[in-house]
Amino acid sequence: MRIPHQEVIQILSEIFIRYGFSKEKTNLCAGLFARASLEGVPSHGLDRVPVFLKMVKNKLVFPDKEAELMDAFGYFERWDGRLGPGMVNASICMDRAIRLSKEFGIGVIALQNTNHWMRAGNYGWLAVEAGCIGICFTNTKPNMPAWGGSEPKLGNNPLVVAIPRKSGHIVLDMAMSQFSYGKMNTFLRAGKEMPFEAGFDQEGKLSKSPEEIIEHELALPIGLWKGAGLSLILDMLATVLSGGQSTHEVGQSGDEYGLSQVFICLDPKKLGMDTWSDEKLNGIIEDLTSSSTFSGGEVRFPGENIPKIRKENLEKGIPVDDYVWEKILAER
Repeated sequence: MRIPHQEVIQILSEIFIRYGFSKEKTNLCAGLFARASLEGVPSHGLDRVPVFLKMVKNKLVFPDKEAELMDAFGYFERWDGRLGPGMVNASICMDRAIRLSKEFGIGVIALQNTNHWMRAGNYGWLAVEAGCIGICFTNTKPNMPAWGGSEPKLGNNPLVVAIPRKSGHIVLDMAMSQFSYGKMNTFLRAGKEMPFEAGFDQEGKLSKSPEEIIEHELALPIGLWKGAGLSLILDMLATVLSGGQSTHEVGQSGDEYGLSQVFICLDPKKLGMDTWSDEKLNGIIEDLTSSSTFSGGEVRFPGENIPKIRKENLEKGIPVDDYVWEKILAER
């Protein structure tokens, strides 16, 4: 089904207010959940609302808490998320990184003790819409095996790299697993297999079964051993910079909360790149999109289709899975 954007915002707002969120946090969370689905990422948008509310009920997310400053060292700051809503904390920290970059040219925020930030790309878009290069990453609970391992030891640790460009921002939003668990759950609910191998079965063979992969948390690392190595390094950086929990420490509770995240911003104007950055980026993209393709193939840059998807869904309504929408309406 398709639901008008403003109707989605209104219904989510009613629910979050009922759960004890302030008006300001309600507006932010409702807006970010809706934006994810509006821009074609329902797996980390409206699909996640019931999961988010369950975390609030289980007192893993505290609506009245939000990130606060712990340490400041010029352009680098360390914050404590206090187990507040991950979307609120991430927005606060990316905004602070943006403001620091406007002052110093670069801003770095390391955040400990926070929660799932839902759609990672939201914070990359926040950076580029402020004219900044944005880089952010998070650790997760163990949900991916080390290369050669048979049990979940690594997180799928999403990474975002966002670069502003006048004729179309570039925003890469990716997990360290071939498919995010949100995407696999979407396929599972539809009763479909994944289009490519997405993880391992219990015998160590590649599998397209979302049910089997999710049950044992054996997602396939992107680039095989390379993705496993990158996941480990991102976890190390997030943990060391924030002083928070690592993936293996998060996993000890059995739930996914108390995460560590990093937000980095660079201001092209402050760093003297604004006079030639668009020219350089346009040249790279022109060369990329001039590529020959195999039959039925298409070459595009990360984030290219987002404005088109956003426009279509604003006109026609946000696509929502019937089952998901029923679960959301049950919370009113």
